[in-house]
Amino acid sequence: MKLKTVYPNALFSYRTAIVLATVVACIAMAPASHLTSHFSNPEKPDTATHTAWKDFGGGPDHSKFVVFNQINKKNISKLQPVFVYATADNQAYRFNPIIVDNVMYVLGKNSSLIAVNATTGKEIWIHANLRGIIQRGVNFWQSADGKQKRLLICLGNSLQAINANTGKSILTFGDNGSVDLKKGLDRDPGLIGRAASTTPGHIYKDLLLVGSSPGENLFSGPGHLRAFNVITGKQEWIFHTIPYPGEAGYETWPNDAYKYVGAVNAWGEISVDEKRGIAYYPLGSPTYDYDGADRAGQGLYGNCILALDARTGKHLWHFQTVHHDIWDYDLTAAPQLITVKHKGKKVDAVAVASKNGFLYVFNRVTGEPLWPIEERPVSPSDMPDEQAWPTQPFPTVIPPFQRHIVTENDINPNIPAAAREKFIARVKAARKGMYQPLSDKYEVIATPGAVGGANYGNTAANPDKGLVYVMFQELADFYKLKKRDASSPRMGQVGGNNALAVKGEVLYKQICQPCHGADHAGIVGAGVSLVDLGVRVNAETFKNIISQGKGRMPALPHVDDATIAAIYAFLAPSSGRNNQPASTSATLPEGPVVASGGAPVTQPQTRGGMRDYPEGYTGPKVQYVERNNWGEGVDSLLTAPWSGIAAYDLNKGTLKWRIPLGENQWGVPGGTPNGTQNKGMVVTASGLLFVTCKDGKVRGLDANNGKIIWEYDLGRKDPGGIPAMYWANGRQYLVVCSTGPLKDKTKKETDVAKGYVVFALPEKLRK
Repeated sequence: MKLKTVYPNALFSYRTAIVLATVVACIAMAPASHLTSHFSNPEKPDTATHTAWKDFGGGPDHSKFVVFNQINKKNISKLQPVFVYATADNQAYRFNPIIVDNVMYVLGKNSSLIAVNATTGKEIWIHANLRGIIQRGVNFWQSADGKQKRLLICLGNSLQAINANTGKSILTFGDNGSVDLKKGLDRDPGLIGRAASTTPGHIYKDLLLVGSSPGENLFSGPGHLRAFNVITGKQEWIFHTIPYPGEAGYETWPNDAYKYVGAVNAWGEISVDEKRGIAYYPLGSPTYDYDGADRAGQGLYGNCILALDARTGKHLWHFQTVHHDIWDYDLTAAPQLITVKHKGKKVDAVAVASKNGFLYVFNRVTGEPLWPIEERPVSPSDMPDEQAWPTQPFPTVIPPFQRHIVTENDINPNIPAAAREKFIARVKAARKGMYQPLSDKYEVIATPGAVGGANYGNTAANPDKGLVYVMFQELADFYKLKKRDASSPRMGQVGGNNALAVKGEVLYKQICQPCHGADHAGIVGAGVSLVDLGVRVNAETFKNIISQGKGRMPALPHVDDATIAAIYAFLAPSSGRNNQPASTSATLPEGPVVASGGAPVTQPQTRGGMRDYPEGYTGPKVQYVERNNWGEGVDSLLTAPWSGIAAYDLNKGTLKWRIPLGENQWGVPGGTPNGTQNKGMVVTASGLLFVTCKDGKVRGLDANNGKIIWEYDLGRKDPGGIPAMYWANGRQYLVVCSTGPLKDKTKKETDVAKGYVVFALPEKLRK
């Protein structure tokens, strides 16, 4: 069968509680009786669940589960591509398509939002040149009478609405079509460098619930949670994740922390129990990640799974997975909403996987752990002014999905002998174990490192069966602190355009050089060459790669826009006026273009960014940073597996199965299933689990045992984003975004499909 590629207009250019009271203190909530009475009898759902892919991650619960069973274990071998919607540009996308009424919404054509026919790929409309649009997804909203349909997008630091039928900006939304996300955070907007989100949030009734990615340098903006009216753009409520005076949790920080501490943000995936009206937020760590000297205390609501009333933003309950985080163990993966049989009763639960390698499970309504979580003593810090928390919570029944200790026996035997001996010596000398505080006197090796564990897109579930699937990255990092000097990044602002390249050189040495080298040529096993970057990658694409990740490069959403701009200016000094290459000009793509550039936004004359502590607070005498800014990770350091999938049966609290997934060049010659970075999942009622991997393959697994029963080589590395599955005209479809680099360098770009690859069964088998 010849694969049909839809070329837009003929163009084809992809952890027994030690102190029970401590545990209870972790779960601060409204009285359980109140919660039970108010939320145990949910409203009747507005629509059938898991029958469509209208939301980022499939649906409000973010389970990535569909009830479809047309594609099953018996016929999956016949699954084949039926068409490709080509993105027709040189960008790599991380987009999760949504499908509504036979219309699929995607990104392509140089950051254009495009509506296409979901069964043919034919273009319906194009809203061009949405540079700065978040790359992971969009939100869809429809009025009760079905007459109004809107797409809610984050474009830079603005929130905008687009008519889903016409593709045009809705200028009655916000201020002439735009809402400034820097405003309404209860902090001077001029002191906020970035307020945009890297994920689209979720719609609940007429509210858009959003988080943010303000960055993780000192003085980054706060990660407060907000809800906006989808019709007017009005901010309806705000929840301070760094509490203000008089608010619960304020006592867990220094008195003035709410004025200067940043982050504690939901940059990952928000899940919503639509029946009860409860939103579950996985929250990240406070800034600065590795030095907490200026934020002594437990630090609520950092690193919490937080349940809020989606209607009002009222606090219902929370659990803090890491106290006073100084390891960057954010929660980012979608909390999974499941129903389990527990102690003879059906319990609606929520399971959240962390970057620290643990899975935590709670009663979804009350926040009580289904199994005991112990507060165990951990090592103290030897750094001046640092007050590491004396205990940390460890799940006692549910097994972790990855290792938590590294010894010399864990070093990859395939590393060349000389290099391996050096790594063995470093591991022997390093301090190790969970929650070992960082120091400037010795190295600490942690596994998982900050880019290990479970990240965004890495959880899914079969909700009614109580099964949860976790993708994990088994990566270790070496850490060591150093004194912060005048050149260390402190804020979201780095100076005017004339100072960008100079500041960028300093930032490059701190952030990029450990992987990409002093000569920009790349370090084998760590990073690729950045020589002539400006010729190959424009400023917008570079920004997306840093914030979203690409290939071996992990997503670094904590790196703020100004830092990215400075590094780009250093690496691409001839990129044009204001460091924007000519290729970013607003050229219209071919096709049914109905609008370009989104709603008009008045840009501030200077970038926002807090420069120093507020008046009356001077901060620690000496500040420290991680010497490489976010640790030194060596992808091939450990023995396999380096990544995989773990399946949990939460009716029993057991690990059902765990497998490595993907082929990696660090294994034995010829490639073995030792695991490579995983991307996204889809779970079906027919017992299938579809997954994408960095190795460029999409695979179908038996969800009962993890056995691979189907795979397809996309021909391109690193398929981005979460796949989607939908039903249209009596047929079940799977769509995968495949826009990465070619696997076979002997082939031409036009020889391998680049875009949204859509799979289905042959017509004769679909009935």
